[in-house]
Amino acid sequence: MLPRDRARRRFAIALAALAGFVDAVGFLSAGGYFLSFMSGNTTRLAVSLAVDPAHALLPALLIAGFVLGVAGGALLSLRAGRRRRAVLLLAVTLLLALAALARMAATPGPMLLATVLAMGAINNMFQRDGEVSIGLTYMTGALVKLGQGLAQRIARQARPGWWNWALLWAGLMAGAVSGAFAQDRVPAACLWIATAWALALVPVALVLPADEG
Repeated sequence: MLPRDRARRRFAIALAALAGFVDAVGFLSAGGYFLSFMSGNTTRLAVSLAVDPAHALLPALLIAGFVLGVAGGALLSLRAGRRRRAVLLLAVTLLLALAALARMAATPGPMLLATVLAMGAINNMFQRDGEVSIGLTYMTGALVKLGQGLAQRIARQARPGWWNWALLWAGLMAGAVSGAFAQDRVPAACLWIATAWALALVPVALVLPADEG
């Protein structure tokens, strides 16, 4: 569930917006593949395996990189203790900076690897009982919860705050619009913008409550 306190809820929305920004940049600069939305890459992998196996390698590598990013972020969280959010964000910032440098050097492979690792790692930001409680880079679950909340609202059984899932989705959407705009207008600066965005959230992470929502 989404955090009940306003500060962590805003933090989650800002992180979802960052993921949307990076995913839009990746989608436009990596031939229509995703850097944070692995359901889309899974569909592309399946279609390629069925009709064009020669193009199956890239989505397979992106999915593998995302899983490694999640695993690496989870291990980092276990070792970082109470400041794990800030430590995770610093790791994401470093990976995005490496991706930006790789883009400047015209090396798309390292750029995609660093970025997809960052997007995997960021999903460890909100946990409950050692498991991810809020997926920041994919919104299917959020939209399902929004639809369920709408049904409960119609039935007059709605739980407080059910509409906050719409805000999380809107955050990712707004970030994606911003990323597409930046990729179209200032492509060389896109990943540096994402890097600065992640770094700016580090102080916020330091002052948030340590307990999970």
